[in-house]
Amino acid sequence: MPSLTLDSVVHVYSRGEVRALDGIDLQIGAGELVALIGQNGSGKTTLVRHLNGLLRPTTGRVLLDGADLARHTVAQLARSVGLVFQDPASQIFAGSVRAEVEFGPRNLGMGGAGLREAVDEALAAVGLESEGRTNPYDLGSSRQKLLALASVLAMRTPILILDEPTTGQDLRGVATVRGVIGDAHAAGRTVIAISHDMEFVASTFDRVIVMRAGTLILDGPPASVFAEPAWEALRSTYLEPTLAARAGARLGLGSTPTDASLIDALRQEPQPS
Repeated sequence: MPSLTLDSVVHVYSRGEVRALDGIDLQIGAGELVALIGQNGSGKTTLVRHLNGLLRPTTGRVLLDGADLARHTVAQLARSVGLVFQDPASQIFAGSVRAEVEFGPRNLGMGGAGLREAVDEALAAVGLESEGRTNPYDLGSSRQKLLALASVLAMRTPILILDEPTTGQDLRGVATVRGVIGDAHAAGRTVIAISHDMEFVASTFDRVIVMRAGTLILDGPPASVFAEPAWEALRSTYLEPTLAARAGARLGLGSTPTDASLIDALRQEPQPS
């Protein structure tokens, strides 16, 4: 499985007026579960679009297993890095759900039984196995988002990038996304996700990177990123610590308490007379 390295990456938009990435140095090892968080405009989407070649650094380098991505086309990188956009309309175009999911792996050279297996597994993973003949535009926005996820899953890339995967999802949809991420991680794939859902981030990912104005300001496990000493940094990028982190801090349970420990501590809290 490949690793990713950003080496002093700068990206400038609008003829030098917007410095979206400002000297990013970052390493993501093979098989890591990484969440990127930060306010809108902090550089998260710009960063991940460098990982599959959709954007190229103004200065600096992006390396995939030590090889400079500048030497590879987006089509070549599609074998290694799959990106699910925030807006499924940016990806969906086929006349049926199955044709949509087949497109990516077919273009990577899959065919026959291997293609059928990859598509079947991807559709089952997101709960769309019975919708193969459905027109994608009849699914509704939340299931379109799951379809876009399936279309990338079927490509079986070692690196999977998700941009706001839980937006618009109900509890079942969030559970589906979490299951997909867990299965991908168990298979050894690297998963990188952008999210504004702090509870989802804290409960799903092993590493959390906080961005502000094109820079990295925090990087560590959820237990440290959501701990009380980091709250000021989080709020500087308009993020709030999770409810569990706030309750854990008040009850002395740390920033990622379990539900059982919270319930037990609350039961032992002195009641007002």
